[in-house]
Amino acid sequence: MLRRLLAAPACSIFSRVRVSVWVMESYPGQKSGDWYQETVEVDTVGRQTRELTGLIDQSVARSDVQTGLCHIFLQHTSASLLLSENADPAVQVDLEHFMQRIIRDGDPAYRHTSEGPDDMSAHLRSVLTGSFLTLPVVEHRLGLGVWQGVYLWEHRYQGRKRRLVLTIQGEGRTL
Repeated sequence: MLRRLLAAPACSIFSRVRVSVWVMESYPGQKSGDWYQETVEVDTVGRQTRELTGLIDQSVARSDVQTGLCHIFLQHTSASLLLSENADPAVQVDLEHFMQRIIRDGDPAYRHTSEGPDDMSAHLRSVLTGSFLTLPVVEHRLGLGVWQGVYLWEHRYQGRKRRLVLTIQGEGRTL
């Protein structure tokens, strides 16, 4: 059974974030672990990476899952998710420069250009980098390495509203 708990704006480092929370409940006698789901909307400001690690960690904490998996799915085809170094911002700058060299905006070979010169290149970037991540949950937190962070990579020049579905599954606190 799916039950909606919350649909309200949430305070965060982002200019606008909206969170909807869904909890999947087990039927009597069913033993499949705990399921928790949130939909998070993030406004981007254009082509850049934005770290989402703290926002996702908050969702994991709300889920009350101690050990399990957090699946993050981006519901868009012109942005992507990545797990990258979070200690030096130059890493994200270098990733963007690399991507600009291999996928050029406005390439005359592209046929899909209805939304501008960054249209098809944004889709290509997304296909190469991916729209989902599955990460471990360890002790009610993302089980990331010391220098790892989760990023939303906006591939369009103009900002967009981006929606993420976070599905967290696992075992809750042990008594």
